[in-house]
Amino acid sequence: MNATSPLTLPNALTLLRILAIPFFAIAVWYGHHWQAFILFAAAGITDLLDGLIARAFNQGSDLGAVLDPAADKLLMTTAFILLAWRTQGMTAPIPVWVAILAISRDLLISFYAFASVDRLSDNKFHPSFLGKLSTAAQLVVVALCLMFNALGYRSWMDPFLPEMFWVVGALVLASGIHYFVRATRATVA
Repeated sequence: MNATSPLTLPNALTLLRILAIPFFAIAVWYGHHWQAFILFAAAGITDLLDGLIARAFNQGSDLGAVLDPAADKLLMTTAFILLAWRTQGMTAPIPVWVAILAISRDLLISFYAFASVDRLSDNKFHPSFLGKLSTAAQLVVVALCLMFNALGYRSWMDPFLPEMFWVVGALVLASGIHYFVRATRATVA
């Protein structure tokens, strides 16, 4: 990590993403599906930009290393809860079981990481390919559900959405198990 000031452009973009989460939640809750979709898409763009800017201009920071994944998890947790709970008027809600699996996995990993912080070094726990694949699948499913809710229908994707939920569930479980296997090996080594 670069020891730059915590007030960097990438960190400002991350803070904007965090500040947008309540507005995203309000939009979903009140059925303003287009606004929710636009806020979610904007959050995705700022997530890409903050990482690119941090790498390109050497603006990585310890604060950014904590804030960026926290912002991602807060947004995804909010999306899963509201898209599974506030389903009235939605053409494409997220099944409750998918939301529970995704949120439980993240909570268990977070609790384990906090409990193991003294035993595990940062360089042993970069996200695995399976974890990144799981996150990408979750992002796609949430974005599609938001888009279909905004459009008011599911169109040609209708038969594929249930299968996508199963894929997300399987990837969440597989990546969670993989994480704990890696963590166990790292603490033993």
